[in-house]
Amino acid sequence: MDAALQSASTGPAASRGAALPPQVQHLRQVLLWPLRLVARQRGDEVQRRPWELLGAGPWHRVLDEYTGTANRFHERHYNEFVTFLPFVQQFLYGEGRNRAGGAHDSSMHVFRRDDVRAVRLLPRVDSAALTLQVVHVDLTFFDDVDIVLLNVELAADDLALPRAQEVLYRFGRGYPSAWDASGQPLHAMAGVEWLDADGRVLASSDAQAREVYMAHVSEHRAPRIAAHWEFLLRPLAPDHSELDGALRYRQIEYYRMPLMAYLAVDEPAALTRGDFVRLGLVTDAGDDELPYAAQHLADFEQRHCYDRFWSDSGAAPRTRYLCCGHALVVVGDARTEFFRCGERGVLAQFRHQHFMLFLIAHFQKAALLIFSDRLVDALKRLDVADAESVKQFKRAIRNAYAAFLRFTHRYWFHEISEQAQVRALFRLCTTHLGTDALYAEVKERMHDMNSYLEADSLRRQANTVVRLTVVTIFGLIGTVTTGFLGMNLLGMAESPMLERVLVFGVVFAATVGLTLYTIGKSKRLSDFLDVMSEEGLPWRARLAALARVWGRPR
Repeated sequence: MDAALQSASTGPAASRGAALPPQVQHLRQVLLWPLRLVARQRGDEVQRRPWELLGAGPWHRVLDEYTGTANRFHERHYNEFVTFLPFVQQFLYGEGRNRAGGAHDSSMHVFRRDDVRAVRLLPRVDSAALTLQVVHVDLTFFDDVDIVLLNVELAADDLALPRAQEVLYRFGRGYPSAWDASGQPLHAMAGVEWLDADGRVLASSDAQAREVYMAHVSEHRAPRIAAHWEFLLRPLAPDHSELDGALRYRQIEYYRMPLMAYLAVDEPAALTRGDFVRLGLVTDAGDDELPYAAQHLADFEQRHCYDRFWSDSGAAPRTRYLCCGHALVVVGDARTEFFRCGERGVLAQFRHQHFMLFLIAHFQKAALLIFSDRLVDALKRLDVADAESVKQFKRAIRNAYAAFLRFTHRYWFHEISEQAQVRALFRLCTTHLGTDALYAEVKERMHDMNSYLEADSLRRQANTVVRLTVVTIFGLIGTVTTGFLGMNLLGMAESPMLERVLVFGVVFAATVGLTLYTIGKSKRLSDFLDVMSEEGLPWRARLAALARVWGRPR
């Protein structure tokens, strides 16, 4: 581990009078970045199995511990599985080999790259660099939803709390949000380097390239993804870039990636309220007692803290969970064996059960935002004067509606577990994310669009029926007339065959022409029939309505 990991904090939050800041004996940070997959051509559908386009690059499929060899299935995997309700188990893990000998895969498809083994971070230009271990880098795809989740897990030991706060706050940003007067990025890392197993640099950040980022937004009206994240996602390519890639992506939400954090500290009770606020709301380290005004944080504990285990008793005393929707953080005592245990303890729960509930909550929100974007994209491409555009619009709306129905029945659920802790944390996440209200809004929009298409279809059918009715009415006149006069109006029975064929052709052509002409005038003839059906109108008005059949269109 890099020597900087053992150094005390040199950041702005190092001063607590004469006392040293609390030490984080072990830190885990999990980033979970939802991205939308888009087709090469606007309006096209994304391939049904997009992960097949990854090719022979650095990504390889992660074997399922649940259906693989027995030595890969551990007790922590079993504890994770039984945590969730059956319908959630089917979503996360699929169904195993049944009595018929078949198996149904999970709806999630996970791919991993093993070349990135560490990351070197420079929080600010005047601070010391530190190196964190990269536990894994994954891409998670889902059936029927155009989403990919980038999942990066980091680990470090022996960090001062302000340093840990700085890492949580500054790392995990898709691009710089602003720069200071000297051209250094605000709120983001000043430098990031991905390292391989031998310590060689694989990719570096370009946060100081202010003009490049500004030019990209000026040209594309879309942010430019930072170079180190762009490298990590390859062969996926940003949608608004010149890079070639069979799979393209674009940002869904805020540029800050949702994160989870696990902090094993020396003495959790020694942390101040300001420390917990900074961790729970993921703010930067600072000297102030509180990062925001006291009245703004008056209900912090009620809204953001799960304190069921914040006591001096239990297997893991003084364990506190903090959630703001964007982040889920657990803080506990590093001296407690159960809190540090990666097989049965809190660390195992953090990496398995809690990670899964966090993933489900953010996957649901990202999917709902994508459905909303699909409606907007369809409306932007609609040209009511172009019949082909109208046809494509209807197809896009119907496909989106069908996909939304599949999402609802496959991925949407309010409860994922009967275990009190998992259920409470999931509710805390979804409440802060506002997924219930978002689902209701997207559902209403989908219903409105589908109702419009059904109403438009019924309108077109009604117009067709009216036209056919008019043609039938006016055709009835000729039919009755010829029927009354009989079929022998012209004695053609003894005429030569050629003459009879010619007469038949002339009559047929005249009938077709009259029918087509009647269809062309069917709307005006329909208006004329409506006028004729009014008993109180004088004959002058009725004759005027008849004249309008051949008048100029108004």
